[in-house]
Amino acid sequence: ILAPGHEDWNLAGYVRHPISKPTIAAVNGFALGGGTELVLASDLAVAAETATFGLPEVARGLFAAAGGAFRLPEQLPRKVAMEMILTGEPITAARALELGLINRVVPAAEVLDAALALAGRIAENAPLAVQASKRVALGMIDGKLADDDAWDQSNREIMTVAVTEDMREGAIAFAQKRKPNWQAR
Repeated sequence: ILAPGHEDWNLAGYVRHPISKPTIAAVNGFALGGGTELVLASDLAVAAETATFGLPEVARGLFAAAGGAFRLPEQLPRKVAMEMILTGEPITAARALELGLINRVVPAAEVLDAALALAGRIAENAPLAVQASKRVALGMIDGKLADDDAWDQSNREIMTVAVTEDMREGAIAFAQKRKPNWQAR
């Protein structure tokens, strides 16, 4: 879903929408593909003990084009990120916490409360100082993020991959619950 008039904001009008206010992801369940990309775009994240994170797009003939392919290696150790990106294998909430992908792991019934408590703690601070801190930490200048070159490359690559036979095969195989027959074309 794109924000009308702001298609450049990408997935859910969120992953490429630079704002100064802190954002917190509250994850309860599977955060695969776009779900992990939403977490990567968030400033903080709280997850249920049963949450799962991953970028399975390569198993479908695609890649994580909503920021995952370049944000994951920025936020996790490179070798771990590359394994997740290239294999499509997910990780548990405990592993995501250990790696620093998320801030807290709580029981499923407490996810939203924990995220709101974290937001409340941030809200106790001076709003302009919090917003300036976020802009400096993310390299946000004049409402733009420092990762524009990575977005340009990601957009070029997805236009190439999206029209391949492998992409179609990946989608069909997924729908048919079978292993894809890749042809590299």
